[in-house]
Amino acid sequence: MGMPRGGRLLLGTCLGSLFVLVLYFQSITKPEPAETTDSRPGKSRRSPLQTLYNGDQKLELLAAQRSLQGRRELLGQACLSHTRKRQVLSPEDLKHLIVDDKHSLIYCYVPKVACTNWKRVLMVLSSDGRYINPLAIPANEAHVAGNLRTLSEFTVSEINQRLRSYLKFIFVREPFERLVSAYRNKFTRSYNTAFHKRYGTKIIRRNRPDPEPEALEKGNDVSFPEFVQYLVDPRTQREEPFNEHWERVHSLCHPCLIHYDVVGKYETLEPDAQAVLRLAGVEGTLQFPTSGKSTRTDGNMAARFFKHISPFYQKKLFNLYRMDFLLFNYSTPEYLRTR
Repeated sequence: MGMPRGGRLLLGTCLGSLFVLVLYFQSITKPEPAETTDSRPGKSRRSPLQTLYNGDQKLELLAAQRSLQGRRELLGQACLSHTRKRQVLSPEDLKHLIVDDKHSLIYCYVPKVACTNWKRVLMVLSSDGRYINPLAIPANEAHVAGNLRTLSEFTVSEINQRLRSYLKFIFVREPFERLVSAYRNKFTRSYNTAFHKRYGTKIIRRNRPDPEPEALEKGNDVSFPEFVQYLVDPRTQREEPFNEHWERVHSLCHPCLIHYDVVGKYETLEPDAQAVLRLAGVEGTLQFPTSGKSTRTDGNMAARFFKHISPFYQKKLFNLYRMDFLLFNYSTPEYLRTR
């Protein structure tokens, strides 16, 4: 069987009762998107993938695409330099890839990178009028399993077809800003009792000398240095995979195995989101929700948290997230003291 243009070939094999998916990554070439059918009877429309790779778009879309193309090329080069070209993927590895058949989109969601709002948008796009306004969808409803389909739910041939012809996009964020954001949200908010019980008690038991009984019971006062110690401790990943909120992006979305057509960034969220909606042909009917947060985690805030982390643990943590820095072209933070 030959390799299709675009370098995306997914093979399914059965090993006993284990179903295995094998995906090959090649250097980026222009894919061959199929024409899709409009939801209106008798109408056909250009797919988002056709819109992206055909050269007759409006000037504002072409300008956005130059930036997106540069990111694709940098990601491709980093993958060739820093990763192997073959790897085995299981259906579990595809659970973060959300599918919108109506608009021929595949989105890999990354927690703490506007994924709640992207899920809301995709619920509007994939529904038949049930949802109209993304911000009217409660955040907890956006995360309910079953509201959106994931690529893992399809057969191998259906997965192949969608990977070949759908626009695949991902949004990423400076790794340590994302990590601090996850810590702040999951360990410093009083309402996140499930995380406190599930992870906080374990972190305190392992890393805090002579903890108070209340801390061991509630797990609601984990410090950032204790969280960092938990992350870099080899026992943590031996016992179980990282929670998705602090798992590395390359482990969630496999960007060197799945060819993403759009790599959006949290730092340029609004124009990048607008570019995706424009490619999907819905920019006139749907707007990406803007964040109203006044205390968004940025580089200055991350620097304040890392000031309390020793150079030894800073270096260990950077090595843990190194691939995300390399693949998505983020510089080593100036505040790190790793030497």
